[in-house]
Amino acid sequence: MLRDRGRPAGIPGNKRGGIRVYVKDKMPRHVFDETVLPHLDAAFNYARWLTRNPVDAEDVVQDACVRAMRFFSTLRGEDARGWLLTIVRNTWYSRVSRRAAAEARPLDRLPSDPPDDALDPEERLLQEHTVALVRAALDELPADFREVIVLREIEGLSYKEIAAVAGVPIGTVMSRLARGRERLVAVLKLTTSVEAR
Repeated sequence: MLRDRGRPAGIPGNKRGGIRVYVKDKMPRHVFDETVLPHLDAAFNYARWLTRNPVDAEDVVQDACVRAMRFFSTLRGEDARGWLLTIVRNTWYSRVSRRAAAEARPLDRLPSDPPDDALDPEERLLQEHTVALVRAALDELPADFREVIVLREIEGLSYKEIAAVAGVPIGTVMSRLARGRERLVAVLKLTTSVEAR
């Protein structure tokens, strides 16, 4: 959960999924809640892959929500999800540039997915091992490749939506996806060949 760093006077809080969001009194709270809060899980998931650290991801999402609240009037159309993910991305890059670091800290061990009751223990162990291999392989990719793969394969965004979030042309998205997938496959092959020895 995020640390409550103090609530400014006159700003009511709303909590969803461990992220505390503050909404100014001037804006109808329900409008912001209905528009932005349904996308907090996607924002956190995206931030976690960008930062490679769940605690930093929570901070990025909290800062992004503050920015979203401040610039809520800039939201055009119905694509609140892409708009929020763009703010998350920009917030993360702002933090990285302030730290003058090319990459965020290493990924802490992510909590395991809940066990699938349909799998027997051996199958479950193999599945967890495969998930760990893919996470480790994703972690080795450069941030540009990792983010487009996460947005496409995990968040299910279209090429057009990814282009809007990343601020690059669709052709660049397609190129990064293709090269990122190639690198991911190469890393997985190398990892599995080393394990086979």
